Amino acid sequence: ALAPGRAGTAPAAAGARFASTSSEQYDVVVVGGGPGGYVAAIKASQLGLKTACVESRGRLGGTCLNIGCIPSKALLHSSHLYEEATSHFKTHGIVINGEVKVDLPAMMANKAKSVEGLTGGIEFLFKKYKVDYLKGFGKLAGPHSVEVSLLDGGSETIATKNIFIATGSEPTPLKPVPVDNAKKKIVDSTGALDLPEVPKKLAVVGGGVIGLEMGSVWRRLGSEVTVIEYLDRIVPGVDGELGKTFLRVLKKQGMKFKLSTGVTSSKVNEADGTVSLTMAPAKGGDETTMDFDVVLVATGRRPFTQGLGVDALGLETDRAGRLVVNEHFQTKIPSIYAFGDCIDGPMLAHKAEEEGIACAEHVAGFAGHVNYDVIPGVIYTHPELATAGKSEEQLKEAGIAYKVGTFPFSANSRARAVMDSEGVVKILTEADTDRILGVHIIGPNAGEMIAEGVLGMEYGASSEDIARTCHAHPTLSEAFKEACMSASSQPIHF
Repeated sequence: ALAPGRAGTAPAAAGARFASTSSEQYDVVVVGGGPGGYVAAIKASQLGLKTACVESRGRLGGTCLNIGCIPSKALLHSSHLYEEATSHFKTHGIVINGEVKVDLPAMMANKAKSVEGLTGGIEFLFKKYKVDYLKGFGKLAGPHSVEVSLLDGGSETIATKNIFIATGSEPTPLKPVPVDNAKKKIVDSTGALDLPEVPKKLAVVGGGVIGLEMGSVWRRLGSEVTVIEYLDRIVPGVDGELGKTFLRVLKKQGMKFKLSTGVTSSKVNEADGTVSLTMAPAKGGDETTMDFDVVLVATGRRPFTQGLGVDALGLETDRAGRLVVNEHFQTKIPSIYAFGDCIDGPMLAHKAEEEGIACAEHVAGFAGHVNYDVIPGVIYTHPELATAGKSEEQLKEAGIAYKVGTFPFSANSRARAVMDSEGVVKILTEADTDRILGVHIIGPNAGEMIAEGVLGMEYGASSEDIARTCHAHPTLSEAFKEACMSASSQPIHF
């Protein structure tokens, strides 16, 4: 689960726009063709607004589809299948005569095929819904105009009543560990998706979503993975209890962790091609040095607004470089909107999509709205970790009295039958009303199961509402029902 697209990346391939002339005036011009941008463009056109979308990558889908969410999930699935074949097939009575090997070029080709099909599908949707597509770098030329440096040469300024900034984000650099994806030694998330061979030793700097997902990919394929995290815990922001459980699960799988540790310097050794990382305790102390074959820097992302013309128009940004917007996603210039990774909030593709739709609805005269209390977050390791709503720490800080209901997958019949029973469902409810305030899951298919919790919270459900709702048997979702029974009364099977 990575970021919306950005409009300022180096072009992957040149190309011409489908249809538009500078004499036309649009109702909406979207700068950025990632999940937030392309969804906003389609929705605006569906609502009867004349719409264009500007994207410099040469392919739609932004970071998410091209170098983020989609290719990483392809590799996560492929690597999971490999680990199943090498470690778990015998338990199911499946015996392979001969060696199971990783064909990395074929795995990468499968990843690329997935990306190509999905990005091409968005171009089809643009044609279907009559969204004009301009391939080029978009720059704000005024409150009602966008200058586009076209990938096939030349430039064009297009007039519009409203501008949507959906330029997404880029990896945050870490000064002691400068990234050079071309050399394949110190890489960011983009480089980690395209390594030419399985590194023997991989360091992951940062214990967040991206680092743990990509670390899982390469661990399954044979790497010895060490995660280096400055904080004293991984996945900060996740419910504390589940964060500890998640750490235990990943350690059990073979990942190594150096918590409360900062990286102070790095050096690529020309002689043997290794990378030396020098580290020190976060609270101070003696430095140590370790050598790795590849280092992945995954210390977060930052808004991408360089070259957009934000400063020239006087648009306000916060200390993190995010554009400041009001409740309708308008900047200080009312005709210019912004959403997704370039504004405050979690850097999630689905969050950007919801904001993009809300922007389009607002411009069309409707009441666009996003409920930030129920934005789900998923880490696509195995087992998956999925959360929505409040954590215990947040409820305590807010002084809200709450109850906790839990149910382990080890007591779920479907999970036991398929021998995939690691994890738990945790439900947090308001003590007086039983209204569900938070849902936190570690387990198989947690990323799909979280949708039931999001839907329940969106409509103000109590844990008893879900506990009294019939769930098919045998399914993993029964664990969700029983966790709700635990919160409202008592579970049956635990």
